[in-house]
Amino acid sequence: MTDTRTTEEITVRDHREPVTVRFHEVVVASSERARELREPGHDPVLYIPFDDIYFVHMQKTTTQTECPRKGVASYWRIVGQGTAAEDAVWTYEDPNPSVAPIKGYAAFDPSKVSFE
Repeated sequence: MTDTRTTEEITVRDHREPVTVRFHEVVVASSERARELREPGHDPVLYIPFDDIYFVHMQKTTTQTECPRKGVASYWRIVGQGTAAEDAVWTYEDPNPSVAPIKGYAAFDPSKVSFE
């Protein structure tokens, strides 16, 4: 079943392809259940379910940001192979109702990881 939600500005839909996320050579997530969030003026963002993320490579930070459309985001750093990427992963733990399908999912900063 495809869960698609649309607001006047944001669309969340199931991503139809498997996704692997790497930090350097370390796999930090692998999923066949990702969701894609599209927001005007921004590149699409893939959100990976928590169950498909290897949190052993993550450390929660104190960083929080607020988006009026999505809610308050919290962040993690990724640690691996002797290096770290600050605030490379974020989630909306209690997203606004219009983007409820991303609850329990996290996104990765594409400038800090690679996607396959």
